[in-house]
Amino acid sequence: MQALRYWDYYDMTDTFTDLYERSLEKQSFSRLFDVITSRENILLAYRTIKSNKGSKTPGTDGKTIADMKRWSEEELITEVRQKLENYRPKKVRRKWIEKDNGKWRPLGIPCMLDRIIQQSFKQVLEPIAEAQFYNHSYGFRPLRSAHHAMARIQFLINQANFHFVVDIDIKGFFDHINHTLLIKQLWNMGIQDRKVLTCISKMLKAEIDGEGIPTEGAPQGGLLSTLLSNIVLNDLDQWIAGQWEFFPLSKLFHSKVGERLAKKRTHLKEGYLVRYADDFKILCKDGKTAEKWYHAARLYLKDRLKLDISPEKSQIVNMRKRDSEFLGFTIRANKKGKKRVAHTGIKANKKRKIKEEAKKLIRRIKSSPSALNALLFNSFVLGLHNYFNRATHVNPEFARLSYDLGAFIYNHLRPVGKYGHPANPPPVYKKLYSLNYKTFEIAGVSLFPISDVKTVNTMGFSPKMTPFTKEGREVIHKRLRPDIQREIGVLMKSTLPNRSVEYMDNRISRYSMKMGKCEITGFELPATEVHCHHYIPLTLGGSDQFHNLRILHRRIHQLIHSTDKKMIDELKIRFQLTWSMIDKINRYREKCKLEPI
Repeated sequence: MQALRYWDYYDMTDTFTDLYERSLEKQSFSRLFDVITSRENILLAYRTIKSNKGSKTPGTDGKTIADMKRWSEEELITEVRQKLENYRPKKVRRKWIEKDNGKWRPLGIPCMLDRIIQQSFKQVLEPIAEAQFYNHSYGFRPLRSAHHAMARIQFLINQANFHFVVDIDIKGFFDHINHTLLIKQLWNMGIQDRKVLTCISKMLKAEIDGEGIPTEGAPQGGLLSTLLSNIVLNDLDQWIAGQWEFFPLSKLFHSKVGERLAKKRTHLKEGYLVRYADDFKILCKDGKTAEKWYHAARLYLKDRLKLDISPEKSQIVNMRKRDSEFLGFTIRANKKGKKRVAHTGIKANKKRKIKEEAKKLIRRIKSSPSALNALLFNSFVLGLHNYFNRATHVNPEFARLSYDLGAFIYNHLRPVGKYGHPANPPPVYKKLYSLNYKTFEIAGVSLFPISDVKTVNTMGFSPKMTPFTKEGREVIHKRLRPDIQREIGVLMKSTLPNRSVEYMDNRISRYSMKMGKCEITGFELPATEVHCHHYIPLTLGGSDQFHNLRILHRRIHQLIHSTDKKMIDELKIRFQLTWSMIDKINRYREKCKLEPI
């Protein structure tokens, strides 16, 4: 998880862990503003935003992350702090994207500086919220995915015989979040810093360009919106769990869900919630119980959260008789021997969208049969396989898709490509796909076969795997040596005057990628000995971009730029430079327009 590296770079891991542990103990937080506006947290927010593809999307002011690259660290920090003194977010840009059902979803895209501010808030509020969230909500949460939500549903069907499902669709959820109620929910969660709550309130009320100031809702596209939406629906999660799963116990009762010996809760509605963002299901054992849950959940949403459900999309499904749909998958409880098990496939309208997108990419290859367009198609196919390979019937589903698209692909690509079994495919093809499937070769790139996919078993999520505890981070941290982490912390704290944010940020990335070693000698470097060299000097048109930086021992860096023969000879002896090292140094010197040594 890349985020954990960033936390270590900016020495925020202990801060987030402390917030998480205090939140577990239900403590309140009244001085969060200082943490949010700390130097380390703001720089971490910048780095996180920069690594996000959305950083190239402009807001209403037309600026992207590229416009901030020349700022120094101090300029960035001062700008964020000054703006938060009397925070007034700029107008939010409205953008519309098409949904699977053909309707349009509104996105609200804040300006770049407002995005960095929202990220600064999210980083500090997330560990507090995560400590109190329900275990079986999976959307927009660290390390969790749609596959974990599907694994939970399959477990309840296969192991505990829950074959009835209450599907509830909240009407325009993101557009109808009640602002006053949300601020109260944040307060009840322990976030009791009034300055922080005031800023969040202003974010929610940021004017939408061309539409005015919203009185409700959280714009999708805002970095804080996903966290706030989970906070709103956490009340629903806890209430549903409290009706059965967490209800006080009275009699011994054998359960297949949770602990082996639970106690029976006699007059209650037996049901378990699985939620992904605003899409949720309550699984039950019989239709009568499902009916009770449907009305109870509808009334709770209306009375407590001021949200309406969509009656035409909300329903009770007997999965023994028909499919239920969730996150692009279909789910059904089919007979297998004496029991029923979950059989999962792909939603019909999702298959239609896949065909449309595949045809669009194939037309692009036909009009321009380049390696780039072939790779775009491969990326599309691999993404589909990686997402849907958790479906139990993924192979027949994709075999059908391949059959439906077969004639179209063959007729379009026959004039521009070579059809047959891949003759000499690259290692990545051989690793991912069988050579038994015929496919087209376009500009030397073999297209990934749509039908070549097998089911991968879904694995449930372990609540212990949280980035906010030491135990949860251990497996992830093995990829980055502890000594490197410490040195990165030291390196991050060093300030270099007149250097851009981009330079400071990429310097740390380069040091981490090279595992703290000099790129010429291979020596391990403590932070105090690290110099960062511009391969093409700034004076000769070089930049602060990652690919133009090199991590070097500070004395080797001096050697590259030196014209003093005595110093050069001394350093050659001191570092016992080999011919290959000298050759590399000379290539660096050549780029600096200096004589070889």
